Amino acid sequence: MAEQAQLFQDLERIRQVALEDLQGIQDEKELQSWRSQHMGRNSLYMQVFSKLPELPKEERPLIGQAANKIKNDLETALEARQFELKAKSLKQSLSSERLDITLPGRRVSHGRLHPSTLTLRKIYGIFAEMGFQIYRSPDVETDSYNFEYLNMPAYHPARDMWDTFFTTTPNVLLRTHTSPGQIHAMREFAPDPIRVILPGMVYRYEQLSTRSEIQFNQVELLAVGRDITFMDLKGTLEDFTRRMFGEDARTRLRPSYFPFTEPSAEMDVRCYVCGGSGCPVCKGSGWVEILGCGMVHPVVLRYGGYDPSQYTGFAAGLGPERITLNRYRIDDIRHFWANDIRFLEQFS
Repeated sequence: MAEQAQLFQDLERIRQVALEDLQGIQDEKELQSWRSQHMGRNSLYMQVFSKLPELPKEERPLIGQAANKIKNDLETALEARQFELKAKSLKQSLSSERLDITLPGRRVSHGRLHPSTLTLRKIYGIFAEMGFQIYRSPDVETDSYNFEYLNMPAYHPARDMWDTFFTTTPNVLLRTHTSPGQIHAMREFAPDPIRVILPGMVYRYEQLSTRSEIQFNQVELLAVGRDITFMDLKGTLEDFTRRMFGEDARTRLRPSYFPFTEPSAEMDVRCYVCGGSGCPVCKGSGWVEILGCGMVHPVVLRYGGYDPSQYTGFAAGLGPERITLNRYRIDDIRHFWANDIRFLEQFS
């Protein structure tokens, strides 16, 4: 019992000395030194615990409880002293320091439109001036709209031109191009003439590269009426490229194949990144493909509700991201979806 009483006295003495020393602390550095001296591994407080094995088992819990209470008291006092010192420091800072209102303030950071959005708005404006209206179509399509109504019945080899994302619902997929919107638009307006653009995101399971992504924007161009010819298509696209890239823009049309147009072509623009000398964006050719086009196939016209013997039309699919590569001389299409603020802040 004598040893137990002595330990109680030692603990109370340790508490009193520690609290008295704490009142003399004036800064954070001294607080750290106080913590080490009175609550550290080599402190008198911790030495009390080394004496517990010498006590009878029934006395040890009483000493342990007393030690824990003292520890809580010291930690509470420490937190209170820290708060007092911080308040004192803040008061001194406010009374001694002055705000220099002549210093320039921090610039407010404003949000910006995405470069793809800037290009899309430019495209909308150009075709609006030509008399085209915007028509929206769904991102999720049926197999019929995405393939069959576009002259690609089941097992048609042309379906392999698009690496398709299928859903768990049979015959439902993420559209691989905006061309299904042609059927939606024609069925809504037939037999009246139409002149529309169909913007939207498309999805393809492709290998990522400097000029290919698994999702990207596309703008479909569609005009249906009487006596529309390939020259109308060529003139419309050349006018568009001049307005988009400037009067000195160089373009070329190459024969191509699309199952939903006949004849079909692709339009290239002289690469603005390298000026035509060759780079990864243009694959060393000096040209960048920006769209595919052609005269609407009679089968597609018929699915859309038009009589191919009376009506003709042209269609084109533009790639806004590739157009943006040329407009701003960007060397990698993957920058558009990387969300790198350093890249996005360059556009206004």
